[in-house]
Amino acid sequence: MKAEDLKLVVKEKYGSIASQSNLLQQQGCCGDSGCCGELEFSMIGDEYAGVAGYNPEADLGLGCGLPTEFAGIKPGDSVLDLGSGAGNDCFIARTIVGETGKVTGLDFTEEMIRKAQQNLADTGFKNIGFIQGDIEEMPLPDSTFDVVISNCVLNLVPDKQKAFSEIFRVLKPGGHFCISDVVTSGKLPDGLKKAAEMYAGCVSGALEKADYLNLIKELDFSEIEINKEKPIEIPDSILANYMNENEISNFKKSGTGIFSITVTANK
Repeated sequence: MKAEDLKLVVKEKYGSIASQSNLLQQQGCCGDSGCCGELEFSMIGDEYAGVAGYNPEADLGLGCGLPTEFAGIKPGDSVLDLGSGAGNDCFIARTIVGETGKVTGLDFTEEMIRKAQQNLADTGFKNIGFIQGDIEEMPLPDSTFDVVISNCVLNLVPDKQKAFSEIFRVLKPGGHFCISDVVTSGKLPDGLKKAAEMYAGCVSGALEKADYLNLIKELDFSEIEINKEKPIEIPDSILANYMNENEISNFKKSGTGIFSITVTANK
């Protein structure tokens, strides 16, 4: 699948998710209509309950970590959230930066931006803004942000080198990022990797962990650290859509793994 086709899949899938209401409260990320097919990957996210600034209305259950936990955000910081969705991590970051800071959410889909702006209107915050844009070509000036965060989004970006180059560009000198993402260990079966639904479900767009970390290093980021890592188990009911019983058995025995990681690095 070409990069532009992958982007269209992501835009349509997440636009559909954003168009529904109270998804997490209904049935995980999918709600009653089954917009995600059989994928309900809210199971891979971290628990937000009790986190200051958490907004249940803005949590669509699409994350794979809690990047603000390790982001080192300070009062007064300017923070960028990539793939901000309905705004949940932005609202948490706003609680940390306070009235003197600024939070910007960037998302690829118009529907997500609208939903985030609706949620923002309910908060009364004046120092959060949401803009539509492509992570590979951010409509943002150089050296603008103290911290960049992202939650289970970069694995959906076809050109991850461009994405991390853009992160480097928009960070201030001395700034840093904290990203929760999905990576693999070992080769995913072709049927699984190429399936569009799995791509939009955050798994098949993932890089090998070593390649992911090397890419960050090659772009001159420093002090790269994995702050948290945990395995992701794909249910047999989902694997069966892409593999037969023998292939599933071999896949499980192969040692191939899928993980969520939260990574920090400095510019």
